[in-house]
Amino acid sequence: MKMIKIPTAIPLFDAIEYLEEGNARVNEYIAALTVHRLSDAAVVYEYSADWLLEQRGSENNFKTYRSELTTFLYWCFEIEQASPLDVTRRSLFRYVEFCRQPPQALIAYFNTAQFKTHKETGDRLPNPCWRPFLGRKQDGEALPYRLSEPALRTKLAILSAYYSFLIDEELTERNPARQILKSGVFHTGGQFHASGEDNENLKAFSELQWSYVMTSARRLAQETPALHERTLFLVSLMYGCYLRISEVSARPGFAPIMGQFRRDSQTAIWSYHIPRSKGGKQRSVAVSKALLAALKRYRHYLGLSDLPPPGDETPLFIRHRPAGHGRDAGIQNANLGIRQIRDVLDALFETAACAAEKDGFLQDAAEIRQMTPHSLRHTGITHDINLNQRPLSHVQADAGHDSIDTTSRYLHTGRVERHESAAGKQLDRLQAAVDDQ
Repeated sequence: MKMIKIPTAIPLFDAIEYLEEGNARVNEYIAALTVHRLSDAAVVYEYSADWLLEQRGSENNFKTYRSELTTFLYWCFEIEQASPLDVTRRSLFRYVEFCRQPPQALIAYFNTAQFKTHKETGDRLPNPCWRPFLGRKQDGEALPYRLSEPALRTKLAILSAYYSFLIDEELTERNPARQILKSGVFHTGGQFHASGEDNENLKAFSELQWSYVMTSARRLAQETPALHERTLFLVSLMYGCYLRISEVSARPGFAPIMGQFRRDSQTAIWSYHIPRSKGGKQRSVAVSKALLAALKRYRHYLGLSDLPPPGDETPLFIRHRPAGHGRDAGIQNANLGIRQIRDVLDALFETAACAAEKDGFLQDAAEIRQMTPHSLRHTGITHDINLNQRPLSHVQADAGHDSIDTTSRYLHTGRVERHESAAGKQLDRLQAAVDDQ
């Protein structure tokens, strides 16, 4: 299969009202890119779309972020031929120079929509007239392209917000745009602050909030098992194994199956195998007795044996209705994609928030509504370290962290907790023991 022919620069993200539907032409391009050049292109694209969707509250922000992200991904995919996850501070300076002096073929001299609707078919198609840079003309003659320093800082601030999101989603551990902005290379002055920048706090449910999530999931499964037995197992699995949403969803070249649950023949211990995760790594996560019980319940509902036999290829999460179009059209057992799983979890969080609100926990309800599916991973790790007292090295292995320092970020170090833990410290433990007798 050869690379499909694309325009000089293909728009990647449609308008807000169309973005979640996906675009066939863009999907073809990303799929070909994933197969032939950049193995993580599809995952990066999915997360990039999720980041843009978080900006839907402001149409102006969405349009600005979309234009910058499209230009940056074009540079990564076609000019640098590298994943955004591999971009360093040094290579990002090449992007800066690219933006300062873009190729003439990438400059347009009139505004045009990135996508157009075909009059006959109604399909949304990338506009071949669109270009990532907008120049000026005077008396019919093109003027030299200029990028002001404030405009360049805005570009870097948007990319810093984008990388902050990728860090929070644990796709990368570095923010090259933020490094450049902090280096003082560009005079800051009235620096533009993009939404999400510096917001790298780990979002985890509190014990109370998590209880509302699980209680809601169990209640929904009891009331409407046809819809929500799947929801209950999904949230249990992602929490229990600290899974990223990309590790339980279908994407080009991967569809999760029951056979990923494996029993060690020597120890009889069960684990969940992840064949390919961030950075192309694989790992196995230890499965608790509670999660094993949740798996048995889910399989019993599906009419399967208690536990999966070796090589079980049953899809992990089956769609309730067959896909209406695309590569899964008409397939009853098509796995859920990232978008479908996100919708399921967002609906569960809203149900939990409403329950907390009804009980008078208004602040907790508001915080639950701010959580994302990735909060399940953060919560599982946080609870295992701070509540279940699992050793950091064990959690590090299950989470797939490269460094123990990354895992250590989940240790609670709030001022109140630090004060409480310090309150009982003795200056002379032996004397204190004698005095207590």
